[in-house]
Amino acid sequence: MTVTQDAERHRAKMATRKEAQARKLAGKTVEGKGLLMVHTGTGKGKSSAAFGLLLRALGHGWRCAVVQFGKGQWESGERAALRRFSDLCELHALGQGFTWETQDRARDVAAAEAAFAKARELMEAPDLKLLVLDELNIALRYDHLPLERVLDALRGRREDLTVVVTGRNAKPELIEAADLVTEMTLVKHHFAAGVRAQPGIEF
Repeated sequence: MTVTQDAERHRAKMATRKEAQARKLAGKTVEGKGLLMVHTGTGKGKSSAAFGLLLRALGHGWRCAVVQFGKGQWESGERAALRRFSDLCELHALGQGFTWETQDRARDVAAAEAAFAKARELMEAPDLKLLVLDELNIALRYDHLPLERVLDALRGRREDLTVVVTGRNAKPELIEAADLVTEMTLVKHHFAAGVRAQPGIEF
């Protein structure tokens, strides 16, 4: 096959693909819909993906907020970065740390309730366009919050508000309610080779 023939074959293939894509897009008529997105799974990157989406939203001038359920009060890269966008984004770190660190169920439940109350308050803000509920899945997994109450709040949110829920072991009912679910699959992790969590990578 000559270079010219190869180029022509590629052009024809891409033209066919473009037509198929155009047909798909023609059927998509809903615009400006707020989505319920869930990032779950055993692999690394669930919160990282949510913060990547948040960065994109900030680039469009969206008003955003983050409520962190499970993570403690230590300084993280995302918290330091978001302070630079304080005019558009607020972050509320209301967790008490990992459950195996606190070892106090009543304290964990109280922290989850406080974080959920803040989330409900933010959902009522008419100018908010993106809300990240970081590690909410963990609070639901350990029954720190009633699942139905959380689902009712998520289903009852404004139509133009996008909510991203992160954390492993997402409840089946939450997956069913979501518009988009991504499962991060663990293939390989440097932790297994003895590499500790690092600033800029894990936090």
